[in-house]
Amino acid sequence: MGSEISLPAGYRCAAAEEGDLEGIRRIYNQAVETSTATFDTEPKSLEERRAWLAAHDGSHPVFSVRHEESGDVAAWGSLSRWSEKKAYDSTAEVSIYVDPAHQKRGLGGCLLKQLIEIARREGLHMLISRIAEGNAASLALHRRFGFRHVGTLREVGCKFGRYIDVDIFELRVGEEAIQT
Repeated sequence: MGSEISLPAGYRCAAAEEGDLEGIRRIYNQAVETSTATFDTEPKSLEERRAWLAAHDGSHPVFSVRHEESGDVAAWGSLSRWSEKKAYDSTAEVSIYVDPAHQKRGLGGCLLKQLIEIARREGLHMLISRIAEGNAASLALHRRFGFRHVGTLREVGCKFGRYIDVDIFELRVGEEAIQT
């Protein structure tokens, strides 16, 4: 289920650092302005991205993929807290963004594989992804890694003058049940 994925030659993946934030911001803001991959409607500042990175930890990391020749951030992925409510601590939300110039090279698959492995290592139980309608590449990627569709939220977002459905996908990465 995706274990055969490896990073293409010419790219390297590592935990995101301060120096990656401008590239992460560039990729994210491009999605804000041109797609429904995010429901943010205003570009993020570098300071907002700094605070966002600081809010992530070992169980909720951010990774960046850099193109070795250019040094540019080509993609990034993260695990984020699903909710601030304590009972949700074993659940994380997956986010993956790939610069359009670097799409269809397997970067998203490499990031998703890495995030799933970290979630398991950190003892998380469930990963969740919200995928807006029309994002066929993201749907295919998540299905390839075993995520299953658990519901559709109808017309919950409005962007580019239209209402948009969001599909919810989940992947159990932890133990079947907690013994009490």
